Formats: sequence, structure tokens, C-alpha cells
Amino acid sequence: MTTDTTTRPASATPSWRTIDLMTTAVIGVVFGVAYWGWSSGYTAIETAAPVIGAAKGLLGGPWLIAGVVGGLVVRRPGAALVAETLAAAVSGMIGTQWGATVLLSGVLQGLGVELALAFFLFRSYRVWVAMLGGVLAAAFEMLYEWDAYWSGMTTGWKLTYLGCFALSGAVVAGVGGWALTRALAASGAIDALPAGREAADDRSP
Repeated sequence: MTTDTTTRPASATPSWRTIDLMTTAVIGVVFGVAYWGWSSGYTAIETAAPVIGAAKGLLGGPWLIAGVVGGLVVRRPGAALVAETLAAAVSGMIGTQWGATVLLSGVLQGLGVELALAFFLFRSYRVWVAMLGGVLAAAFEMLYEWDAYWSGMTTGWKLTYLGCFALSGAVVAGVGGWALTRALAASGAIDALPAGREAADDRSP
């Protein structure tokens, strides 16, 4: 029997189990390494094509995906925040051009995803909720970047950058994070977690 299980109240229980903590930590570490790698790619693109201007916001989505995946997979209040913050911390410890400030970015981005999930009381995990999480993660990060990175830019430039960043957050982090979660669930790798149990139920005759 196939059912729509993306809004089950049972998947939003607030209590954390050991496997929830471990999974959130693994997501944070894995994406932290990926974030570190992407920082080099970002710099290479920015250096090779400086004319992209505010469109560089389109390159920001990959840094938002840990929070989306953490929230969708673990489905506990705080999972998105912990996963995104840990990913930022790991990338910072390995070494990026932004230093320790990445930790603040991780907190802001994670809070954006948390807010999207909280809007639906942590009971809906559809693709458009994931997309909203990516958009809000970008918007929250821009609260910091507005003056910290782009103080010399015009308001129009900043708004264009924000629009590009939000689009990247919606597509790369939102749709991409949702698709990755679905793939993990279909593989059976996360059967012990809410997203995996829902997928297993859907596969049951």
C-alpha cells in the first residue's frame, strides 16, 4: 500500500535518540568536508570570472545543503541547526579563506532551515518545504553578509545577489537536499530514521 507519508505527526517527535545524534553528526562532518572542497571551487570560479558580479550568489547554494538534509533525514527540532553548524565548523577547522566566521554563517543558515520546518510544526517534509528552507537559509546568511562582505556595494547589487543566493538555496540545497534524502531512503541506508521508515512503509505491499 502506497501512502503520502510526508506529513506524519509521528516523524516529528521531539525526543532525540542516540542514532539521531550520530546521524546528525555524520551529516555535519561529511558536508563539512564537502563545504571545504567547495570553497576552493568558489574561489576558482570567482577569480576566473570576476564579471559575474552579483550573480555569484548562485554559487552559494551548496553551503546550505547540510541543514536541509539534516532536517529532512533526522526530523527532530534542532537537527538542521546542528548539522549546518557542525558542517561549517568542520570546514573552518580544515581551513577556508573565511576563517572562524564560517561558524556564524553555519548558525544563521541552520536557523533558516529550522524556521522553514517550524512553520509546519516539523510535520511536513515535501520538496517545497525543503526549498523554503534553502531560501530562508540564504536570507538569514545575508543578514550577516549584507555589511560584512558587501558593504561597498549598492542596495540594488545586494538585492540581486540575495535573489541569486535564494534561488541557489531553493534549487541546490532545497531540491538537491530533498532528492538526496529520497535516494538515501530508497537505498535502505537510513531505515532506522523517520525518513527511511516512511520510505520502507511506502515500499511495503
